[in-house]
Amino acid sequence: MLNPSLARLFSLAQQPTRRVVGLMSGTSLDGLDVALCTCQGHGNTLRVALEQFQTVPYSTDLRQRIRAVSQPNVALQDLTLLHAELGRYHAAQVLACLSAWHVQPAAVDLLASHGQTLWHAPAHQHQRTDFGHHATLQIGDGDHLAALTGIITVADFRQKHVAHGFEGAPLAGFADQLLFAAPTENRLLLNLGGIGNFTYLPADSSTGPALTTDTGPANTLLDAVTRAHYPGRLYDEHGALAAQGAAHPELLRELLAHPFFAAALPKTTGPELFGIDYLRAAQARTHTSALPAQHLLATLVELSATGVALAAQQSSMLATVGAEIVAYVSGGGSHNATLMAALRRLLPEVRFASIDELGIPADAKEAVLFAVLANETIAGNPALSLGKICLP
Repeated sequence: MLNPSLARLFSLAQQPTRRVVGLMSGTSLDGLDVALCTCQGHGNTLRVALEQFQTVPYSTDLRQRIRAVSQPNVALQDLTLLHAELGRYHAAQVLACLSAWHVQPAAVDLLASHGQTLWHAPAHQHQRTDFGHHATLQIGDGDHLAALTGIITVADFRQKHVAHGFEGAPLAGFADQLLFAAPTENRLLLNLGGIGNFTYLPADSSTGPALTTDTGPANTLLDAVTRAHYPGRLYDEHGALAAQGAAHPELLRELLAHPFFAAALPKTTGPELFGIDYLRAAQARTHTSALPAQHLLATLVELSATGVALAAQQSSMLATVGAEIVAYVSGGGSHNATLMAALRRLLPEVRFASIDELGIPADAKEAVLFAVLANETIAGNPALSLGKICLP
């Protein structure tokens, strides 16, 4: 007799439509994004409708404990416990959201859980001669999600990508191409989370793989400096504090001297590389450790925008003669008016718009993308079979 959960999985793969809850918790640690989606078809026939979306903020205590284990030296028991705790916490938030939306768990076919990245270690970053492969680590165990919600869960997406020799990030390009490629428009899907990344979709992108790359820090350093200098504030709302300052040219040059910015595309990175130690070291070398906070924030805005501009130039997309490129922006940085103004100044060839124009709210995009990846894992192209399947 076939295991009922396996029978359910086999049936899901053959359904024309699947209802999927996508979960995303990014490096900015602002909370858990929960997106209830209807995925009709798969691959080139895929159509996605966002039914409901909510961001569940993390408590100060949970945010601090996640940051505490995202360090080179960590107590193994703390990491082990938080792996299970976060999975159970995410399960509770899924059930709470479904209840608020008047949706029974049995009416949901799949959960798609990105988990919480603690450490991202591509080979060029860790430079270990005894292990020349990429590695990455996410917590928030998928089996806890599946067991507590009763919903088949696809989790830990990045490990399969790494196992096949890739860097495990960014994964957005796979779903970006399925959802947003357009034969009549050159599109740049720019996500400004803790780390910036983009997917470039030229008008003929259906004929080949999309270019997806990280660009460097987006909000991670901006948020860290805001927390340090303005107690009680988690981030610089709308970039208002940065707007009061001016970028420090020498510090900016020193920050941009990091080899990441000159590395070939595609490339990945994380707060492991672009953390507060990176900033403090650059300040020490430029004698700017006493730089007022608003000038420091203005410098970091310029750093984030320049990282995007440099990657765009490296990609050669700007050489597309006579063809407009439209950048559809998502993530927390899309609400930072000072950052957006810097991007428009550095990339005058590009028209910037919100991803909302394509039917998905800017804050929901990443959660929707993982719902799409789970849908493809269950029903789509084997090349997009990412994630571990956790049965209830």
